[in-house]
Amino acid sequence: MVKEDYKTPHPWQKKRSDERPLGLVMVNTGPGKGKTTAALGLALRAIGHRHRVKMIQFMKGDPFYGEILVRERLPELEIEQYGLDRFVDPKNPEPEQVARAQAGLEAARQAVLSGDYNVVILDEVNVAMNFGLVPVEAVADLLRRKPRHVEVVLTGRDAPQAIIDLADYVNVVTDLKHPYSKNVPARVGIEF
Repeated sequence: MVKEDYKTPHPWQKKRSDERPLGLVMVNTGPGKGKTTAALGLALRAIGHRHRVKMIQFMKGDPFYGEILVRERLPELEIEQYGLDRFVDPKNPEPEQVARAQAGLEAARQAVLSGDYNVVILDEVNVAMNFGLVPVEAVADLLRRKPRHVEVVLTGRDAPQAIIDLADYVNVVTDLKHPYSKNVPARVGIEF
């Protein structure tokens, strides 16, 4: 497969925003389902416009999430997992979980500050901050230092107030109704 030149606009692409690239900070938080899914929708849209996208997953380590499996079909979506395939006890995280989250933060720093990506998604980083796996101030500092053209999306419930204060968008996802309340288990291709 030939890798396309992402700096060359698609012939049909409108020029409205291309002349003034502006990356903002978006937070998808709240107790409802769909925060990562919304970020992946944004990634799909960005890839359609030949933007480079990278997702760093902080709390996920299972290779069978749909977004990991799609990499074979959508190689333009770069995803790295820094979580383990087991639950993190927020009161007593394993040292390996802390170390992997710190490695994820370093990967996020490199991706954002390199300026090589138009969109960088920090999936479940809000949870990682809330559980104390990565420092809130380190993430805030990264957001303050990002290149002007890089869009950064942070997902996960319980976004810290310092991150909300820095963000340009804050989307709070809530469930008015959810099949979990009827004991419907998570479904392949829908919830993961």
